[in-house]
Amino acid sequence: MTVPTPAAQVAEPRSGATSRVAGSLRWLKAVVQTSRPRQWPKNLLVFAAPLAGDTFGRPHGFWYAMVAAVAFVAASSAVYLINDVVDAERDRRHPYKKSRPIASGRLPAAHAVVIAVVFVLGALAAGLAIGEPWLSATIAGYLAISFSYSAGLKHVPVIELACVASGFVLRVVGGAAATHVPPSGWFLLVCSLGALMVAIAKRFTELTVLGADSAKHRPAMRGYTAGTLRLAQRVVSVVMVMSYIFWAATEPATRTRIFHLISSAALAAALIRFDRLTARATSKPVEDLISRDPLMVASEAVWLVLFALGL
Repeated sequence: MTVPTPAAQVAEPRSGATSRVAGSLRWLKAVVQTSRPRQWPKNLLVFAAPLAGDTFGRPHGFWYAMVAAVAFVAASSAVYLINDVVDAERDRRHPYKKSRPIASGRLPAAHAVVIAVVFVLGALAAGLAIGEPWLSATIAGYLAISFSYSAGLKHVPVIELACVASGFVLRVVGGAAATHVPPSGWFLLVCSLGALMVAIAKRFTELTVLGADSAKHRPAMRGYTAGTLRLAQRVVSVVMVMSYIFWAATEPATRTRIFHLISSAALAAALIRFDRLTARATSKPVEDLISRDPLMVASEAVWLVLFALGL
């Protein structure tokens, strides 16, 4: 009979502990992946109203905006978790989405639901914690629309586009509520049109990549054609630039008005580049086209510099 050596007796518990740590890290990685950290930068839209107004509106307004950003990160992560639970079966038949943690089994659906509930409670509590019930109300509206989208609205053509676009706009409204900087009507219109344009572009790229199979993965795609989506994207882009020009023209300060009007050319250049990028059949997320293409980033940088000079 072989008697385990002291070294072997010590090594076995260590191996078990190492395995548990590795398992916990894999689980945590799956949670983070499902929360879509690549989408978190869109929550910086809470700074849009303070940036456009050149003021944070209240003492320590920057930190109130940061609280709003973190709250929307939690809220949007909860939405992604629930959405992936609902779509798990469909995702398993998708050429790219089948590797998502819930669809692949790396994150149990029950765990995802519990984490989502925690995130929802934290997001709603954020506004109340800083004494801004309107921030909590905005987040509640965002969650209501997003969960309704996951529950069935995502299968309704056009309505599902409005739901996706509303997520961007409500982030802007949430930032305005947290900092007490009311956005102008023109500004909200520009943000709404930009969000709608991105949502349309997402559907167009899906349709061009998946073709006839797109409806199997997203039933709402039956209500779209490539030509209609392409036309809609371009019409919304033109109206967005026109709205931006009208907004810039209403700026009371001459310096601000001039620089913001000039910046509309950079915005138009960015939208033209975006139009060309989305015309290609690509499986890359639309967000990657916006943030990783050199010409697109250069146009965005020029717009931002001109916009900042106006402030």
